[in-house]
Amino acid sequence: MTPQPDVVPPPPADEHRGARLPSLTGMRFVAAFLVFLAHCSVQGFFADSGLQSTLQDLFVRASWAGVQFFFMLSGFVLTFSARPGDRITAFWRRRAAKLYPNNIVVCVVVVLLLLITGGTLTVAQVVPNLLLVQSWAPIPTVISGVNTPAWSLCCELLFYALFPLLLPLLDRVPARSLWWLGAGVLAFVVAMPTVAAALPDGPLTGVNPPVSFPRLWFVYGFPVVRLADFVLGMVLGRLVLSGQWPRVGMFPATVVVLVSYAATVAAPVLYAADATMAVGLACLIGAGATTDLAGRPSLLAAPRAVALGEVSFAFYLVHVPVLTFGHLVLGGRSWSTHEALVMLTGLFTISLVLGRVLNAWVEVPAMNRLARKRTPTRT
Repeated sequence: MTPQPDVVPPPPADEHRGARLPSLTGMRFVAAFLVFLAHCSVQGFFADSGLQSTLQDLFVRASWAGVQFFFMLSGFVLTFSARPGDRITAFWRRRAAKLYPNNIVVCVVVVLLLLITGGTLTVAQVVPNLLLVQSWAPIPTVISGVNTPAWSLCCELLFYALFPLLLPLLDRVPARSLWWLGAGVLAFVVAMPTVAAALPDGPLTGVNPPVSFPRLWFVYGFPVVRLADFVLGMVLGRLVLSGQWPRVGMFPATVVVLVSYAATVAAPVLYAADATMAVGLACLIGAGATTDLAGRPSLLAAPRAVALGEVSFAFYLVHVPVLTFGHLVLGGRSWSTHEALVMLTGLFTISLVLGRVLNAWVEVPAMNRLARKRTPTRT
């Protein structure tokens, strides 16, 4: 019997397929928190300009690693948990249910808050953000015009659209050749900053040191280039499923991540945006997966860590509006270090609570409702 034309071909059978990987769920919130810290550092909460600048230099690059982690983890998890015989349309429907409801709700709320506070937005900003196509052109006012973190969902949308086409191609790669394929994808990631440096110049970004926005967008925000991170995660998923990934513990993997981040801090901006963290993040994801599969304990697999990981997507979407409008309500000024930390702790708590509400009232119901519409596969 052969699959119907719209059926995702089943990946190679493996005893671990479908196994729970709680450590990876716990990691999700760590990545989201890094992005939160980055956006805290650019809001101007701290009166100490030297501290403000140091925090921005440190955490902006950490947030780049957090976003790259999400992209790689998406490829890994979808490959690891691919459903044999799953219809492409059912897969796309579930993925759309994951992205759009949360994004639409947050986008509408932000627009309403801007109207109330006297802010301005154009249709050219709102519509691309609602449709999740805002990151396809290097236009800063469109990419971050409504809710800055949502640009990454534009990339995820491309990943999800292509996954049913990429998975059969990956499954045809012999297990012994997966490492070579991973090395090739990694080489592509490392080469992109050189390509970006050859692009025409443009307005400078606010990162330190300043860099042309179109060049940074090419390596950091362009969905086609960021597809390489997703594919690298897919290859990593196959390596773990086939038993080829070495059982490196979480501690050594964390050391590799820290070394990679030290390189990220020291590297030129275009390399720091994506290339320098790829190996470290691959080690961390692989270590987390093999730790869970082996039944070894992990702090990130603890129930509270997993619970935070489950709301990380919603938290990720709401935290910038909370920081922005919260700062506005608090007077929009800067405070002493102690006062700023108190303010940010409060805004973090609000973001976490609203993320939990969004997850419980929008994300989970949308996923459950559309999941029930799955059509049984016929062969």
